[in-house]
Order: sequence, then C-alpha cells, then structure tokens
Amino acid sequence: MHSFLKNNVFSISFGTSLSKLAGCIRQIFIAAAFGVGVTYDAFNYAYIIPGFLLIIIGGINGPLHNAVVAVLTPLNKKNGGIVLTQVSIKLSILLLILAIFIYSNSSLLIDLLAPNLSYETKSIATYQLQILTPCIPLSGFIGLSFGALNSQRKFFLSSISPAITSVTIIFFILFNWIFNQENTSSNFFAYSGLLAFATLTGTLIQFVVQIWEINKIGLLRLESTFNLFKDEERRIFKLIIPASISSGLSQINVFIDMFFASSFQGAASGLAYGNFLIQAPLGILSNSLILPLLPKFSKLRSEKDERSLQKKLITGVEYCFLTAIFLTGFFITFNNQIVQLVFQRGSFDYSATLKVKNILIAYAVGIPFYLYRDLLVRTYYSIEKTNFPFKSSFAGIIFNIIFDWFLIGAPIKNFGNLSPYNFGVVGIILSSVIVNLIVCIFLSFNLRKENIILPNLELLRKISLMSLATFIDSTICFTILQTTNNFNSNLAEFLILIFGTLTFFVIYFLLTKCLKVNKFKVSKKMI
Repeated sequence: MHSFLKNNVFSISFGTSLSKLAGCIRQIFIAAAFGVGVTYDAFNYAYIIPGFLLIIIGGINGPLHNAVVAVLTPLNKKNGGIVLTQVSIKLSILLLILAIFIYSNSSLLIDLLAPNLSYETKSIATYQLQILTPCIPLSGFIGLSFGALNSQRKFFLSSISPAITSVTIIFFILFNWIFNQENTSSNFFAYSGLLAFATLTGTLIQFVVQIWEINKIGLLRLESTFNLFKDEERRIFKLIIPASISSGLSQINVFIDMFFASSFQGAASGLAYGNFLIQAPLGILSNSLILPLLPKFSKLRSEKDERSLQKKLITGVEYCFLTAIFLTGFFITFNNQIVQLVFQRGSFDYSATLKVKNILIAYAVGIPFYLYRDLLVRTYYSIEKTNFPFKSSFAGIIFNIIFDWFLIGAPIKNFGNLSPYNFGVVGIILSSVIVNLIVCIFLSFNLRKENIILPNLELLRKISLMSLATFIDSTICFTILQTTNNFNSNLAEFLILIFGTLTFFVIYFLLTKCLKVNKFKVSKKMI
C-alpha cells in the first residue's frame, strides 16, 4: 500500500511538473511570436467560452472529473465502461448542440463579451472562436476520461495531458518560424488563426490519446445499451450540475474583467502574461501552506475545540501574510527584470515590457488578500459552513462590476467619464484587489459566529511589521538595482535576478526575525 501510494504521488507530481514546464515554455513562445498585439488579444477573447467549458467540464478536479471518479470507482470495468460510454454519448450530444449555437452566433457572443474591441480584433476573435468551437464537445469526453482513468488508478496521463496542448502550440509556432520565415509578420500570425488551430489540434490529440487509453484498459464499451445503469447516469448528472454552478461563479469575474478590458488595446494579452507570472508561486503557496492546515481544522471542529482552532487559524494567517507580503515586495522590486528575462524577445518589445510590468505590480499588490481569502474560504469548507462563502462570492461579483467600471473612469456613452480615476487596465486588477479585501473583511468578521475572533490587534500589528520589513527590504534592493542599469544582456539580467532574489530573501528573513514576526523554525510542528 505504501509503495502504491508512493508511485501514484510520483506519477501525479512528475506529470504535473512536466505540464507546468510545458505551459511556461508555451507562454514564452507565444510572447515572442505575438507580443501584446491584436492577435493574442483576439485569442484571449475567443478562448473565454471554450476555455471556461474546458475548465469546468474538461478540467482535472473539475465537477465532471470528480463526479465520474465518485460513481465509477465502486463499479467493475465492464459496468464502469457501459456507464462511461452512455454518459459520454449523451453529454457529447448536448455539448455539440451548444457548440453549433456558439459557432452560429460567434460574432454576437464576441460583441457581448467584449463590446469595445476594434473591428480588426473583433474579426480575428470571431474567426478564432469558430475554429475553437469543436473543443466544446471534446471537453466533455476529456473530463469524463480523466475521471474514468483516475477511477482505475491511472494518474499519469491525467497529469501530463495539459502538456499536449502546450507542446502542440509550441510546435505550430516553431513550424511557422522555420517554414514561413518570409511571412512571420503580425498579419500572417493574425489571420492564419494559428493559436486557435494549435489549441484545437492539441485538444484533438488529447481526445485521441485518451480514447486509446480508455479502450486499452477496457472501459470503452460501444455495445452499450441505453436501458442499463440509469441510476449511475443520473448520479453523475446530479453531481455535475450544482458543482458546475459553484465552480462557474469563480469564473464570472473573468468574464466581467474581460468585458471592461476590451476598452484597452493589448489589455487581454497583458492580463494573460501578468497572471501567468503570478499564478505559479501563488499555486505553490496555496498548496504548501493552506492545504495541510485543513484536515487539522476539520478535526478540531469535530472535537469542538474552538480555542485551538482559532490558534491554528491565526498561525496559518501569519504564515500566509509572511510569505505573501514577501512575494508582493519581490515582484514590485524586480518587476522589470522578471518580465524582461521571461518574455522580452521577438515581438515582445520594450513597450510590451512596460505594459506588462505595470500589470504585474498591480497583481503583486493583491497577493496577500488573494491568499488570505483562499485560506478563509477553505476554512469555512473545512468546518462545513459553506453558505456564507457562497453569498460572499455573489457580493464580490457585484462589487467587481462597480469597481471595474469606476476605476477605468466610469465611462458612459455620450457623457464621457464620470470618475476622476482612470487607471486603464491596471484599474481592472486594482478592482479585484479591493474586492478581495472587502470579501476578506466579511469572511473574517462572520467567523465570530463560530467563536473565532479574527482579525485581532496582535495579528494586525504583526502584519504591519511584516509590511514595514518588506518596505525597507524593497528600498535597499531597489537602490542597489539602480547601479546595474548598464547591464542589458539576458545573462546579466538572470544573474541580477538570482543575486537580487537571494539578497531580498536574506534581508527580509533577518528583518522579520529582528521584528519577531518570523516563525519559520516552528513550521514543521504546525504542519
């Protein structure tokens, strides 16, 4: 059993790491090929609906995946295969109808999602959305097969599968660079629909590979009869619908942000690059700091030990802010070096770097509130109090609409801007920061109903001292950076970033130790 668990953990970790690496390389290639131009902007708008469905229906740990794992795991291969095939056929028919509707109304949908796009961007986005529509019915089978494979303890393909699309996109870009060097202008890339075709091809390859694997392990049952296993089918669809609505709520803010971003050229591209840089460390922090605490919260809640639960939660909050504030300071201090080193080549010129680094700074400001909200929401779920986070998400959506509109100038047709604050695309990110802060306040004070007093003055004092340490650290490192402006090579930027990161970490560690807000030495006992 121990060996089995070890093998599964290794398969998942190895596959996920390869997928993340492929995703990183893909983003670097996209930046070099498209920069923050019209093409990548258009693709981001075109991908909103197919991407939403791929995450909700076709994603690992998505509602469909989890439902299939729950239903198929107790069944033998033959019966599991029959249920899988029947659900696949029915779901694919539903999604095919949806895909036809989206294809037929692609121009109208782009208008609704991004009403302020230029004519050129809208035309390319519409064209790419039409190319991407076959991904919608394919996403159903991909999500089902992820669940089916995991129910049979086949984890590696599920973990590595996202890398297939990334590698396909990389190959398409390389192919065009090598064989169409005379046509590698932005117009060629724009009107070829390269990114959309590459994404569709990658999704098709995923589909074929998973069909082959499902058939290989004996779960593909084409002789299925539709009068069997109605209960299992019903259970899968019953589990999918509420979970999809819940998961979809978190994606609505993406729709809202993209709606307002359509007023600014290059905004969608800039948001994609900035979000990419932020999400990797955020994911690591969330998994390493928050996830290990949740079983402890559930256990303490079941034992009705509110005092210990509050103590553990406050300790978790301290660790979250200690690391999140460090990341905020790091990204703000080294924003230029990070963006230049990762992206600045090919079509991604210095003007693109300026745009993305401002977006990165805005994202960095919101890291502590994003992580704190994540911790609080997961805490509510671990103590089985899910209603308030759900209501808070709805409130957050309303606040997001208001602040998005207000922070880009509160534009009204024929009346101009009503707000004196027009931060452009940065305003959209700042809106999310403010919304996360407000939701954090709601979630914190509502915990008092569960006899958990949060926040308290001592916690606020420690967070203030952490912020002071970061400010001093950033000031010192930024002053040192000013003396390195004459180094322009990638190697020099890399060495500066490595040396700067080590320096920033050491100074922050020492300052937080001196201020007595650093508890790293007891982290093993806590987790």
